[in-house]
Amino acid sequence: MELAMFIAAATDSVSVSPNWPRSAAAVIRHLGEVPAANVGDALQRMTVLDGGIRLLTGRTPLLGNALTVHVRSGDNLAIHRALDEARPGDVLVVNGHGDLTRALIGDLIGEIMVNAGVVGAVVDGAVRDVQVLSEMGLAVYARAATPAGPFKHGPGTIGAPVAVGGVVIAAGDVLVGDSDGVVVVPRHRVQEVVEAVEGIGENEEALRRRILAARPDSAVPAR
Repeated sequence: MELAMFIAAATDSVSVSPNWPRSAAAVIRHLGEVPAANVGDALQRMTVLDGGIRLLTGRTPLLGNALTVHVRSGDNLAIHRALDEARPGDVLVVNGHGDLTRALIGDLIGEIMVNAGVVGAVVDGAVRDVQVLSEMGLAVYARAATPAGPFKHGPGTIGAPVAVGGVVIAAGDVLVGDSDGVVVVPRHRVQEVVEAVEGIGENEEALRRRILAARPDSAVPAR
């Protein structure tokens, strides 16, 4: 049986939540223009994914709405089904139970992501074909890379809250990532955080100026 036919036949084990709201690109744009650390500071550093979830591709930053998926360890059937629900600007967010023995995303899923306008993925598990995913322009964060492929049996859920990197993420929350890692902005706090990060950046810049001014070589010699 061809892969597409097999997946279509098996997805009755995957549950899909009703449509969820997403933030408009114009609303969240500024969050992608500041360090992820500043976004985390605006949230009292409470929704920062643990450091085991790291950037594996060459593309940064990451900014988009969470398309959440919960899979069984080493099984990516629900990820295939989830991409039917994807909208441009989404980020695939996968609870893979931290399993490192099977890659949940590779180049073929990457092609589907690009076609759907998905900008990247955050996987609590492993991925593969990292170089190709980089060439596709996808920002992919995961715990590891492995050449071992996944199973496709299910079950799984799409659109329900998932735990990834020690943080609970709901569908439609905003993901902000750079080379430091990933921060989750709960959807109901997006506007609050957009407003807060500006002040955080200004405060840090003022502190940086004071630090530089205190350097011994910063004084202007008397004439």
